[in-house]
Amino acid sequence: MHVLIVSRNRIPVYAYGGTERVVWDLGFSLNALGHKVTYLVKPRSHCDFADVLPIHKSLPLLPQVEAAMRLVGADIVHFQSNPFADVEASERFAYPYLMTEHGNSDLGTWHPRNTVFISKNHAQRHDSEQFVYNGLNWDGYGKVDFSLPRKSFHFLGNVAWPVKNFQGAIDVACSASVELNVMGGRRLQIRRGFRMTWERNIHFHGMVGGAKKFALLNASKGMIFPVRWYEPFGLAIIESLYFGCPIFATTYGAIPELVPLECGLLTNSCSEMAQALKQSDQFDSEACHAQAREKFNALRMAEGYLHKYLRILDGEYLHASAPVSQVHPRDLSWLP
Repeated sequence: MHVLIVSRNRIPVYAYGGTERVVWDLGFSLNALGHKVTYLVKPRSHCDFADVLPIHKSLPLLPQVEAAMRLVGADIVHFQSNPFADVEASERFAYPYLMTEHGNSDLGTWHPRNTVFISKNHAQRHDSEQFVYNGLNWDGYGKVDFSLPRKSFHFLGNVAWPVKNFQGAIDVACSASVELNVMGGRRLQIRRGFRMTWERNIHFHGMVGGAKKFALLNASKGMIFPVRWYEPFGLAIIESLYFGCPIFATTYGAIPELVPLECGLLTNSCSEMAQALKQSDQFDSEACHAQAREKFNALRMAEGYLHKYLRILDGEYLHASAPVSQVHPRDLSWLP
């Protein structure tokens, strides 16, 4: 099969990444399974296992996708965001396609009929059963050294984004009197409002990636992640699990699907989460690692998408009608 993957991002990913890392690892795994991949992505992208075509941002996207399909002769288009102006435009598109919805959308937002979500909860919130879990190519993360001393906890996410509830993570760390390494921001933040973090036990490392990020994760006792929205999936969670870190997070969205009982504690209470940090040693680091490596790997993700591709190429729509977001995804409760 030949898949044209369309993303408005640049590949490969440098530093933190997110959707870009999933898009790269999906293409890599499809290629490893014997399928051909072409990327239509931002200029200055490059790839050693797939052909790359540039998106010209000054031109409409859909005509560029159609031209790419005529040029390369791919069997199916895999969009990473909704390119269609309305439902009618999605029905008129001339080529077989699938779209992955990676994020949360506002209440009432529609999606094309061939949309796939990234967790069971994410799908259910759109009255859908169509999902494929994200997966990562763990070979690129290296081996985990479980013998290293682990003295502090970590937060991994954009601290400027209110739904990530970074203040909640600070409150948990301070209440538990633990050190917290922050990957995803700086002590002084002016984006989305001024904020200065004065607490000396909170250590900032900026938007880190690669070896520095892996070293911080491999030295962590666990992840503090008190988000206040329905998490669509949680790449930061599975990265942390891979490095043997138990997860201390809220119960929202896909998080319970990612974190079984032996891999962390989920609660919407600051005091309960802080208390749980004091028993972090009860969780099995190797069980956390196995959860990520076995359940959320890129080959498994690619196989899930291949199943959806075949259904679409057989003439089936994944949904009888356009799925619509059924709930408001943000501003969820965070208790003392």
